[in-house]
Amino acid sequence: MVSHRPLSFSFFFLFFFPILFRVSNSSLVPAIYVFGDSLVDVGNNNHLKLSLAKANFPHNGLDFPTKKPTGRFSNGKNAADYIAEKVGLPTSPPYLSLVSKFRKIINTTPFKTGVSFASGGAGIFNETNNLFKQSVAMDQQIVFYSTVYKNLVGELGSSGAAAHLSKSLFTVVIGSNDIFGYHQSSDLRNKYSPQQYLDLMASTLESQLKRLHGYGARKYVVGGIGLVGCAPSQRKRSKTGECDEELNNWASTYNSALKSMLQRLKLELKDVSFSYFDVYQVMSSFVRTPSSYGFTEIKSACCGLGNLKADVPCLPIATFCSNRSNHLFWDLYHPTQQAHQMFANYIFDGPFTYPLNVKQLIAL
Repeated sequence: MVSHRPLSFSFFFLFFFPILFRVSNSSLVPAIYVFGDSLVDVGNNNHLKLSLAKANFPHNGLDFPTKKPTGRFSNGKNAADYIAEKVGLPTSPPYLSLVSKFRKIINTTPFKTGVSFASGGAGIFNETNNLFKQSVAMDQQIVFYSTVYKNLVGELGSSGAAAHLSKSLFTVVIGSNDIFGYHQSSDLRNKYSPQQYLDLMASTLESQLKRLHGYGARKYVVGGIGLVGCAPSQRKRSKTGECDEELNNWASTYNSALKSMLQRLKLELKDVSFSYFDVYQVMSSFVRTPSSYGFTEIKSACCGLGNLKADVPCLPIATFCSNRSNHLFWDLYHPTQQAHQMFANYIFDGPFTYPLNVKQLIAL
């Protein structure tokens, strides 16, 4: 770590304090706390030695402002970045970049503007982590957040922290990996029917959202599961490149259970509000009429090798398309930056949000 000379402090204070003041007063919300999987991971998995779900190598980050891989599973930014931009905040940094390898906090500065706990390969269930050897499951993400919460209470006091968090956004994008896990596990399919498993996903997430409520969360932005059966990784299994409709049906069924759960949660916890984003319907629209959204390629990944560029992931040995903006998928699982930007626009302004878009949620 580079140490700064004491004489630089006065310059830092005089020059940067007005900037910090302006940023904090121009943002629409005090902070964004992000929970989820690779769709919104901004680099937590970079810090997991054993994880097989990493994106901190080329050609990821090709269109990011730095032109370098960041740990995002994208050619550039993801929806978490764009939502932060829309509310006037910096992207919530990965929690694991703020702690030492021994999990000792080394930087609390971002705690007040938001932190991301999202981890590639993560699931609602702890067992889902086995898919990629090491991820930060939703339960552990909440444990990490509890550390942030305690720090905020220590700095702002209980009432100050409560006021701060009640205006902040708690974004939750998770569940796809749990469905992939069920699809790949004969043990799980023998133990649970699809409906039982999907209902268990929703009820487990409900208890997790309640835990977050106990730590001050009041405004939730919750993403449903997208058209996972139409990812290149699933299309390549079909000789004609068709979607796996069984996976899509599971996603749709889960989304219905998720919406019902959120409605129950609001009835039970009167001070909770939420915006549910129906990414399934958005992606269905993309697939039905791609040209309406500027897409010319909805089946093949942009980066990869083999059939639909989905036989080999987006590794340094892979090839990538020259026009990323016309592809729906960046790699065999993840959307392009272009798709992520559209998602963020819909999340913020609607449509495809229920019962409120994020702009309306903020105004409450």
